[in-house]
Amino acid sequence: MRAKNKSRFMHAATMLVIAWSTTDATAQLTDQTQTPNAANAGIAKSYAEQIGTGRGDSFSPGSSSFITKRDPFRSVRRGRQLFQRKFTVAQGSGPRTGDGIGDIESDGSIGAGMADSCASCHGRPRGAAGFGGDVFTRPDSRDAPHLFGLGLQEMLADEITKDLRAIREGAVADAQASGVPETRDLTSKGITYGSLTAHPDGAVDTSNVEGVNADLRVRPFFAEGTTISMREFIVGALNAEMGLEAADPDLLAASSGTDVVTPSGMVLSGSADAIEAPPASSQADDPDGDGVVNEIPTAIVDHMEFYLLNYFKPGRYELTDKARKGRRVFRRIGCTQCHVSNLLIENDRRVADVTTEFDPGEPGFNRLFATASTRFDEVDDGSGFATLKVPQGSTFLVVDIFTDFKRHDLGPNFHEVNFDGSSTTHFMTEPLWGVGSTAPYGHDGRSINLMEVILRHGGEAQASRDRFEELSAVHRGRLLQFLNSLVLFPPDDTASNLNPGDPTTPGFPQRGHGSINLGALFNDPTEGE
Repeated sequence: MRAKNKSRFMHAATMLVIAWSTTDATAQLTDQTQTPNAANAGIAKSYAEQIGTGRGDSFSPGSSSFITKRDPFRSVRRGRQLFQRKFTVAQGSGPRTGDGIGDIESDGSIGAGMADSCASCHGRPRGAAGFGGDVFTRPDSRDAPHLFGLGLQEMLADEITKDLRAIREGAVADAQASGVPETRDLTSKGITYGSLTAHPDGAVDTSNVEGVNADLRVRPFFAEGTTISMREFIVGALNAEMGLEAADPDLLAASSGTDVVTPSGMVLSGSADAIEAPPASSQADDPDGDGVVNEIPTAIVDHMEFYLLNYFKPGRYELTDKARKGRRVFRRIGCTQCHVSNLLIENDRRVADVTTEFDPGEPGFNRLFATASTRFDEVDDGSGFATLKVPQGSTFLVVDIFTDFKRHDLGPNFHEVNFDGSSTTHFMTEPLWGVGSTAPYGHDGRSINLMEVILRHGGEAQASRDRFEELSAVHRGRLLQFLNSLVLFPPDDTASNLNPGDPTTPGFPQRGHGSINLGALFNDPTEGE
């Protein structure tokens, strides 16, 4: 390695060590400026300091654009602490939709409940953007899913959408040129989404499209597959679950038909898709009438979106010989027809990746070890500021995600009654990464363990379910052991190449166990978040 390149590599590694280490080790955090304490526990910055100078641009120090582009790991850490922040009434927390009163048949968010932190619903394992909440947005309720790997899911769904739509446009062009109908199979990343037929007049027959809407947009978020982007998810959840209203300009423009690129690189295709509008139409708007306006400034959404884009993917626990054999059983009985293991991203927008695996020699908690690596290039733009950190945009193989980004009918045991009496029958294939850590199961949390949720399957999965039931106890056990190797982890308590921990620390492993907290890249290490 040449000295210059080696120097850059060491600089990047040092930035990650600073960025991904923190003393904050809880799911929810108060603000030290509001709750001072001798342990210095909580978020060091006030809410106003986290907002900074607004969105700004890459030449505006303190702005979300400046930090995201030049200090990306600082943005990630800030996003994490905003995710964990316990918002106050003075900051706009509450009331919930309609104060919990109104037409719940047309607006299920009325039953969403009231939380003061994102981590109230997404906080398990400890300190993670995980699972754990339950909301009354349907008569049988909904369980809050974990958010590990959320950015990877958004990128995959968006790329699949582009592939399917390119096939459609090609079919229309060919039909117009030939003067006869043209039928095309809809395939992306090895997954089939049925077929369509384009006619010479430009009309498209989508009656044979499978697993997605006729518009060919893959919507990866929520069990029924209704939301396109993390930004919509963030702004919607802040409003529905926390009573915090954002007047987000990106969602406002896209919902009005404009194509917008968010700071995290997601294209909101307002000209082609129905994008969810933000709850507030301007910074002066106060839809919930609580007297607080601009409750969630744009910079806050920017940091939270960037945090979730770069959030860890789930880990892999001990893959014993039985678990390896269980993986083969999983494939043999047909589970991988829907739970596709590996999918390739063509343009990775993240700035870093973390791979977390079982390490039998790890003396700390959980015997897991994480390996972090950067995925950006540094560009000196001559501004005199820190270099721009530009995502490399290279390919990335997403391993063991186990989904096909399609909706399926899994039979009446999974059908969901809505408040208006209608039923939802088709649900997105749940990615299985992390499934060993997330009991109970099902979108409603009604299945107590992996055995029971598999046996709950029917409909399109009936044949695979029956083959599972017919397995011997030994083969069923192997399959379940394999699924239990797909885990989530507490980032504060997982050793890594950034902070491997020190077994000589008094009280180890309770103290000095290492961590992989994705945090801030500090140009000034004396500044805390």
